[in-house]
Amino acid sequence: MTRPIRIGAQLWPGGTPDYKTWRDAVVHAEDIGTDIIFGYDHFHAPSFTEIVNAMPVLHDEQPDITNFEGWTALASWAEITSRAEIGLLVSGMGYRNPDLLADMARTVDHISGGRLILGLGAGWYEKDYTTYGFEYGTWTSRFDNFDAGLARIEDRLKELNPAPLREIPILIGGSGAKRTIPAIARHGDIWHSFLPIDDFRTVSALLDKEAAEAGRSGADIERSVFWVSPESADEFVAAGATTFTTELHPTGDGFDFTVLNEMIAWRDTK
Repeated sequence: MTRPIRIGAQLWPGGTPDYKTWRDAVVHAEDIGTDIIFGYDHFHAPSFTEIVNAMPVLHDEQPDITNFEGWTALASWAEITSRAEIGLLVSGMGYRNPDLLADMARTVDHISGGRLILGLGAGWYEKDYTTYGFEYGTWTSRFDNFDAGLARIEDRLKELNPAPLREIPILIGGSGAKRTIPAIARHGDIWHSFLPIDDFRTVSALLDKEAAEAGRSGADIERSVFWVSPESADEFVAAGATTFTTELHPTGDGFDFTVLNEMIAWRDTK
């Protein structure tokens, strides 16, 4: 399957001076040609130093800063945008009832005219759970809950009246061979990862294998990766990636779009 190269931006609300600043950034991201605009599903903004083995390395202190809830914002984005796809990167299954989440996704899909991407994950940030009264559990219990939730979402989406405007693409983030890749092989339409190129090739081949065992073609699962540079992106394209994302964090009174402009300029040469 041949796909166009797409550019995505995750606009962090954590640290914004107000909602208008975040909202204006969404509108600007669409205006300059961003293909997918993501928020996140955190009740508190995670504070971390780097990403190692696809997981953030958290600071010892996790301060409370200004933040906004993702799904209510997405309903607004569906009205203020008209072209870009929208979603959260990603919703934590551990603090989202799967059947209700499916209904929320269907509703935002209708508001947006069929532009929602449903990003899903097991949920990793403990503070999201404990401060809102959810049980954090263990790595195993969170992935058990994730697997069960994926099946419930698929079932609920088939029952909703009216149905979504399209078959809502499910994006799953992560690269774990034991639980995440098999879940993507069974349920995912988009695989999102932060892997370096050699690891990406290895895990992408594993995903193809798992998909075949699940009765699917790996070619039907889009590959999404984190942007590093134009040269790195060219390598990922050769390895099968077609979507490239970056994180934009508020700085001072707004967002710096320098990297996103670079990404869009690179895309437009392809």
